[in-house]
Amino acid sequence: MTDARIPVVDYLHLEPEPRLSALQCDSCGAQFFGRRNACASCFGAAFTSRELPSDGVVQTYTIVCTAEPGITVPFIAAAVDCGGVLVAGNLVCVEPDPASISTGMRVRLALTSLGVDDRGVEAVGFGFEPVK
Repeated sequence: MTDARIPVVDYLHLEPEPRLSALQCDSCGAQFFGRRNACASCFGAAFTSRELPSDGVVQTYTIVCTAEPGITVPFIAAAVDCGGVLVAGNLVCVEPDPASISTGMRVRLALTSLGVDDRGVEAVGFGFEPVK
């Protein structure tokens, strides 16, 4: 058994503190998640990794009530502004009720366990939880 943790996406970093990073085009400043061969905005090929703030503001959200078998519903899917970069993620630690959620709500990055394999390796995802 290893007791290791691996992020489910390459732009989620677990150590030393959980954080997200985006690739920023050196030519035009456009920002992207994940690997890129070229910028979708200007076709530049040089990128610099940029660490995003771990807190943000909900720009828009929806309460999802129908999903594939095995997915617990309802849940809240949201677009969160983290330092000028929109990040898609689920809201966690909040009731999926419009009375509990609002645009403009302050949130922070939260890690979520996606399961552990038979070797003890945990897959880790992320969401956003309200700032109290």
